Amino acid sequence: MSNFDIFIGEVTGTALLILLGGGVVAGVVLKRSKAQNAGWLAISFGWGFAVMVGAYVSAPFSGALLNPALTLGLAIEGGVKWGDVPLYIGSQLLGAMIGAFLVWVAYLGQFKAHLTDPEILAAQPAVEGLVDQKTAPAAGPVLGVFSTGPEVRNVVQNVLTEIIGTFVLVIAILTQGLNNSGNGLGTLGVLITSFVVVAIGLSLGGPTGYAINPARDLGPRIVHALLPLPNKGGSDWTYAWIPVVAPLIGGALAGGYYNWALV
Repeated sequence: MSNFDIFIGEVTGTALLILLGGGVVAGVVLKRSKAQNAGWLAISFGWGFAVMVGAYVSAPFSGALLNPALTLGLAIEGGVKWGDVPLYIGSQLLGAMIGAFLVWVAYLGQFKAHLTDPEILAAQPAVEGLVDQKTAPAAGPVLGVFSTGPEVRNVVQNVLTEIIGTFVLVIAILTQGLNNSGNGLGTLGVLITSFVVVAIGLSLGGPTGYAINPARDLGPRIVHALLPLPNKGGSDWTYAWIPVVAPLIGGALAGGYYNWALV
């Protein structure tokens, strides 16, 4: 495949992934949304279906990696050329930013209603008080639409949770076999992976929100920092390194383990 195929496939697929994944979170948490309070089950299945759509669209072009952690795992396993890794990751990050921007466009009215709601604004001083006491970094009231954050802020636990979740994702993909191009899933593999993502969300998503994908977290977090959202609060950059570094470690461990034990 050409560099253009990789670029267009990964940008398009990751944008769709984040648009639909971030969209289900926005629908569940934002005021004036018909899906408000639909719950964690809706979010978990929404992200799984988001993976399915993004992967189906991009698979013929780029193999539908859509995730720097998976890209690294495949490079270690041998399914992706190391020289292509920067192009894959850069394309995934750009696609994630585009998808996050489109979530904002789709939910413009709901973001405004949420961020100007007196109840939401009244809760912000308490959060800022915690920040002043250095017991929790700043995180705005809609940051969860764009990126992840822990329920219990413990660096070791948060890192381990993301490593474990990403390991499950990448090892599940590697053991399914690749398509004829050698670097992506076939049609059945895309469907199976979508349900793997649902399983991870339901089983391991509670502690940190299961980023399991550096581009999925970093790209939308950057968009959150840049968007002109009133009263949006902070982007929680103190935590931001964990959903980037930990999934990369998990993906690398999965690629190494696959080569060592499962080939």
